[in-house]
Amino acid sequence: MKKLSLFLIGLLLIPSLLLTSCDRGDDLSDGSVITTPAFSLMKDYMLANDLDLDKIIVNAEGAKFVTGAPEEADLQVFLDKYYIIDIRSAADFGTSHIEGAKNVPFANILDEAPVAGGQPILVVCYTGQTACYGTALLRLSGYSSTQALKWGMSGWNSATAGAWNGAIGDPAAGHANWDYADATAAPVFGDPDISSFETEGEVILNNRIAQVITEGFKGFSSTEVLDSPSDYYINNYFNSTDYTGFGHITGAYRILEDLLLAGNGYQGLDPDANAVVTYCYTGQTSAVVTAWLNVLGYDAYSLKFGMNGLYNSNPAWVSNQWSESVSKNLPLVN
Repeated sequence: MKKLSLFLIGLLLIPSLLLTSCDRGDDLSDGSVITTPAFSLMKDYMLANDLDLDKIIVNAEGAKFVTGAPEEADLQVFLDKYYIIDIRSAADFGTSHIEGAKNVPFANILDEAPVAGGQPILVVCYTGQTACYGTALLRLSGYSSTQALKWGMSGWNSATAGAWNGAIGDPAAGHANWDYADATAAPVFGDPDISSFETEGEVILNNRIAQVITEGFKGFSSTEVLDSPSDYYINNYFNSTDYTGFGHITGAYRILEDLLLAGNGYQGLDPDANAVVTYCYTGQTSAVVTAWLNVLGYDAYSLKFGMNGLYNSNPAWVSNQWSESVSKNLPLVN
């Protein structure tokens, strides 16, 4: 009977031990404990260290997360500036790549980053989308000068443009789930719940980044989301004019300017949704947003190829529309 009583007492203590292990506890004078959720610890650290989303999109020096391929006259300056990490397959890298690039699996980008020795890092993939995802994670890890090659190798040379050339389309044209209604204000939710035994925001953040890198790029095709929008919590990352001018997926909220830790704008996203899907024009900005959201604890995905994969021929296009003419013909080596 005594052993049974001890066993029951032990069971009752387990939730308390887990709670105080996962969060920082502050003792009060009456002996009770106020706990701070792991998310809040990480959020406070990120805000104190300029790691809010706007600082990931544009760093303190004013450099955006993405940079285009150079003009041929500026090629050598471009090559001298960057430590280039190409995350494509070894086979495709071996066939053709940018001079001086290092072939590194996506899973190893944090191991490779210190080798750059402080030189700005350029991440390169097929389309720019996975590279932007990795760039966000590297910037969150302290490599704030990291950039992705816009359009990926598709923009570098027409010979390596197959990924983009084969991805554009117009499934949204005339689709029942594409409309032009004004944006509806998003509901307000609570914070994501992060499970962690750590008590320091920096450690929690680094562990989250490592986990997101392990999981790899997360995305859905345009038709998956367009055909069943109610299966997802959809964030349209257009400006307000384009939300109605381009049209949008039915039910998509437009959360752009306020999607920040500061001001709690991120709470317009549902932390309990099966999938929070963000889409933009090219899938590159949404990749950055998605990486950041996954670190925060959302089950987040990027809509691959963005508007270009949804409605490339949309007459409202002004910029960031893919066509074969986007490709340059910069040199490749093997």
